[in-house]
Amino acid sequence: MKPGTSEAARRDLAYHLHPTTDLAGIQRDGPLVISGGDGVYVVDDAGNRYLEGMAGLWCAGLGFSERRLAEAAYRQMKELPFYHAFSGKVAAVSTELAERMVAIAPAGLSKVFFANSGSEANDSAVKMVWYYNNALGRPDKKKVISRKRAYHGVTIAAASLTGLPFAHSDFDVPTARFLHTETPHHWRGAKAGESEEAYAARLADELERLILFEGADTVAAFIAEPVMGAGGVIVPPATYFEQVQRVLAKHDVLMIADEVICGFGRTGNMFGSQTYGIRPDILTCAKMMTSGYQPMSAMLVSPTIYGVLEEQSRKLGVFGHGFTYSGHPVPAAVALETLRIYEERRLVEHVREISPLLQDGLKALADHPLVGEARGVGLIGGLELVRDKSTKASFDAKAAVGAQVVRNAQRRGLIVRVLPSDVIAVCPPLVIEAHEIRALLDGVAGALDDTWAWVRENSLV
Repeated sequence: MKPGTSEAARRDLAYHLHPTTDLAGIQRDGPLVISGGDGVYVVDDAGNRYLEGMAGLWCAGLGFSERRLAEAAYRQMKELPFYHAFSGKVAAVSTELAERMVAIAPAGLSKVFFANSGSEANDSAVKMVWYYNNALGRPDKKKVISRKRAYHGVTIAAASLTGLPFAHSDFDVPTARFLHTETPHHWRGAKAGESEEAYAARLADELERLILFEGADTVAAFIAEPVMGAGGVIVPPATYFEQVQRVLAKHDVLMIADEVICGFGRTGNMFGSQTYGIRPDILTCAKMMTSGYQPMSAMLVSPTIYGVLEEQSRKLGVFGHGFTYSGHPVPAAVALETLRIYEERRLVEHVREISPLLQDGLKALADHPLVGEARGVGLIGGLELVRDKSTKASFDAKAAVGAQVVRNAQRRGLIVRVLPSDVIAVCPPLVIEAHEIRALLDGVAGALDDTWAWVRENSLV
């Protein structure tokens, strides 16, 4: 049976409004209905098996059949299926998770606020920045600087932080107080002969000029993903965060690290902040926190910020922010078990050991006639497609060349994802083994070859 033609697919088209989807395209092609999972593989409702090269949405670090997580959820459901954290109450397992999160977090973070998604965590971070500056008597210090091509979510504030057109068009975002500085993409943005360090220095200077233009007394925070995920798997140039943080410290601007994709081992350290020397005042995370098995996210704050929140709560009588499901005991239990497995199986070390196989394989594909740049770190990587390798000219977006690569990969039993600017992303589960990485790379290479033939047949080059 062809994917997208089953009875389940027809019912899906009748009733389901899909997130982040070409709604007209899915009516034409139908959805891929996934009905099962096994390790790094998923299976559709027609019985076709796919190597899940994106860990779902960057999140299934332990793959798709880890029984210990299902059993942790079941135990917690039997013991305490729900409780809240309002008014000084808490489920015991949530306290245990908070303690564990602080223990593994980058230095300088001391308190954890739980939410349900990366978008909610980033929304909460923005609210904390505003609340913090109000408490300090700085009502004008509220602007938050993000970066072009950043992805921080799609709730109102998070979508305003996001620097991608698809998240803005016709949604009336970004709203006021949100600014965007340049994308740190050396391959695209550097001048001829400009080193990574010189390019990073230029971007830091541009950031400082933006802060001074707006007025340092109006700029409250800067938010960044250690590696830009949905914007194209963009790895920061050497010394970038070092130089940016020097500017932030000079102008009393808080550093928010969005670790929603990079957190929990993806880059070869527990957090991407540790990989790139980021010293966050606020850190947000989600996704691999539960290996995607339950919805949960977190925002961690420094002692300085928490002290101001506590004092303002004393003044106002309450800290008026939270969600019904903040610290929900079932995802908290799953997150705790996930962290135990990461530690027991030494998965961060596994990423360090096995990631050169992925990164070297991607770099080898840079010689393909469709590929302009191969980039990545740890178990995350991207291939940027180009029409002309010598000029780095991209294909017309209407040609949908990246989407064709994804379709061809799927026909070969591999799920990858196309990102803006025709970047093919891979981000496999952390538990992937060497033979599975080779299968992933073979699938990508084959999909590129299939697409190159299609490109020539359709006179796109």
